Amino acid sequence: MIQKDIVNATAVETTNAIIRDMDNALFSILVDEARDVSIKEQMAVIFRYVDKNGSVIERFIGIEHVANTTAITLKEAIDALLCKHSLSISSLRGQDFDEPLQLALVAVAKKHSIVGAFFTSVGHVVNIVGASSKWRDIVREKQSLKVVQALKVGELSSGRGLNQEIEIKCSADTSWSSHYGTLINFTAMFSPIIDVLDEIAFDKSALDEDCTLIGISHELSQALQKDDQDLGNAMDLVKICKRKLQDMRDNGCDSLLEQVVGFCGKENIMVPNMSDQHLCKWKSKRKSPEITNLHYYRFDFFCAVIDLRLQELNNHFNEVNTELLLYLACLRPNHSFSSFNKQRLMLLAQFYPDDFSTSDLLVLQSQRDIYIDDMQSNTKFQDLQGISFLAQKLVETGKHKIYLFVYLLITLALVLPVATATVERAFSAMNIIKNRMRN
Repeated sequence: MIQKDIVNATAVETTNAIIRDMDNALFSILVDEARDVSIKEQMAVIFRYVDKNGSVIERFIGIEHVANTTAITLKEAIDALLCKHSLSISSLRGQDFDEPLQLALVAVAKKHSIVGAFFTSVGHVVNIVGASSKWRDIVREKQSLKVVQALKVGELSSGRGLNQEIEIKCSADTSWSSHYGTLINFTAMFSPIIDVLDEIAFDKSALDEDCTLIGISHELSQALQKDDQDLGNAMDLVKICKRKLQDMRDNGCDSLLEQVVGFCGKENIMVPNMSDQHLCKWKSKRKSPEITNLHYYRFDFFCAVIDLRLQELNNHFNEVNTELLLYLACLRPNHSFSSFNKQRLMLLAQFYPDDFSTSDLLVLQSQRDIYIDDMQSNTKFQDLQGISFLAQKLVETGKHKIYLFVYLLITLALVLPVATATVERAFSAMNIIKNRMRN
């Protein structure tokens, strides 16, 4: 009991110190659904704000138990948390529920019945093979033998850093690119996994396509979770991601089919004749639509999945969101403020009507010309990389008080929650403490 009292007192003092440091600043919250070994639904919460020194601060504020993860339940929990710490919701400028890309793309992919069944099957296999240290060791041993054999026949090259040991790992819908890593390893270890499944069955005690699609969004996922966001580059990656998906839809089916056929031949998996009539599982041959296997896999499966992903990317990065991010990019100080744009600065301010009145906009309009001349001619503001460094330098020189409304826009840009990497790290740290032994 004494230990728990000490821990509780420490938590209270730490939280109070965070609230004092915020000092009624504008802030955003980053929320992540998580479970520990107690198998309870929990909500890990991070506050993101700009402190008095102009530094972007992300502070883990706590874990709240929730009955479920519906929108209304999370809203009620957030309201209670803000009330508990005497924080006004009027100062809240952003909310991120760990769903910018990975969770959304996985969710829409699973809407397709075959893809959903595929991910379920992969999950079952990973759970079966990975549940026992015995089976994991056998998979690892068989994979090592496979690599040695491949090296002997020249299928793999040897060298420093090549052919590192890999393991089958679980995926999580809310973890960045975890499905991509799972499928990559699953493909590489396919033969050992099948061998182990055969042994499990005896003891009685459709793969490349999804991997390729997830791989296209992998670089975008990595860019969006960086601590210091480069919004211009992130938006470029969004466009590239959409363009690659569209190009794959138009031209990628044949090459992908060749990869699948090659993989199936290597693993002794029967491939249907693409010219034959496709037979639906739940319909007789007479009632099945008169389409070939190639037509089915190309249009009803391949193109359908890509269309779902393109639609979700367009929904998340719609015209309004894209404009906001592009306008934010005009604040970047990189390359002597080369991205600065007077018109975009004013348009950006109009996205925040609660923070900029009509008279404020007039003051900002007069400030912007003096501001950019000052920044580009002042040696102290040269070679700055990122908006966060600009904010710190403005506070350091006291110019945040001179260009009050420009600094307000910079603050709003910095509290915009684009990623939840801090939330993931916070909960990962909690798992060190709250494990099966301590629980």
